[in-house]
Amino acid sequence: MKYDYLRENLSYFGLYWKMFQVKKKCKPVKVSYGRDKEQYYLYYEPKKVVSDKIIVWVHGGGWNAGNPNFFDYVGQCVCAQGYRFVSLGYRLSPKYKYPCQIKDVCKAYNAAMDYLNKAGVDISKVVVAGPSAGAHLSSIMCYCRKVQDKYGVDISNIIGYIGSGGPYSFREDQGLTIKMLLNQLFRKGYNRRNGEPEALMSKNSIPMLLIQSKHDGLIEYACAEDFAKKANEIGNRCELYSVEDKKNTHSWYTAGMFLESRVENKGLDKFFSWIEEL
Repeated sequence: MKYDYLRENLSYFGLYWKMFQVKKKCKPVKVSYGRDKEQYYLYYEPKKVVSDKIIVWVHGGGWNAGNPNFFDYVGQCVCAQGYRFVSLGYRLSPKYKYPCQIKDVCKAYNAAMDYLNKAGVDISKVVVAGPSAGAHLSSIMCYCRKVQDKYGVDISNIIGYIGSGGPYSFREDQGLTIKMLLNQLFRKGYNRRNGEPEALMSKNSIPMLLIQSKHDGLIEYACAEDFAKKANEIGNRCELYSVEDKKNTHSWYTAGMFLESRVENKGLDKFFSWIEEL
C-alpha cells in the first residue's frame, strides 16, 4: 500500500500533462441548478449520436476539489464514442458538510433529466457512473431508497451503474488520506453510517459494475468487495472488475483512463463494453 501510495503521488504530473493535450471537439452546454458556483451541470451532445443510452457522471476529487469543467476531457472522451453525456457538479467540503453533496447530486440529476426531457431527448436509458468521491455519491443516489424518497429521485430509467475506485465502506484499515478527507466531509458527531454506501444500499434492479484496483494507493480494494458482498446478499446484480492495466493507481484508473483509448486501456474498454451490453 505504501509503494502504491508513492506511485499515486508520482503519477499526477503525467496525468495533468495529458489532460491539457485533449482537443475539445464537443462544446458542452452549462446549466445552473442552484445559486452556488458549483451547482451546475454540463451537457454534451455528440455530433453523431450512436447510442440511445445517456451517461450521467459524478466527478471525484476527494469531495473537496474538482468540478465538471475540470473534468471536461471525460465528456470529450464519452462524446467521441457517440453517447450523450451529463457531468454533474456539487458543493464541496470542507465548507459544505455532508449531506449537502448528495442533496446536490440528486437535485442536479433531476434538473438534468427535466432539461433533456423538455429538449425532446429520450431519457429512458440512463447509465450513472462516478469515480472515487463521485462513486460514493452516485452509488448512494442509485441504491439508497431513503435518499431517493427524500430528494424525489426516480430511478426507473437508470439501467446501469458503474463505480470506479469508490470508498463504499468506511473501513478502519483505510489510509490517512481517506480518513482526513472523511473528516472534512462529515461534521463532528455525525453518524457516518448515514453517508456510507454499503450501509445504505437497498434492493433494486439496477445492475452494477465496480471497477477497482488492488494497487490503488488510496482506497482499499476491500471497499469494493464489501459493497459487492452486500449487493449479493440482498439480491442486487453486481460485477467486480479488477483493473489489469499498468496505470492502476487511483487517479489513473478512476478518471485518467478517459485520457487513453479503448485499445490502450482495458479498464476503459470494460467501461464502454459493459454499457454496450446493457
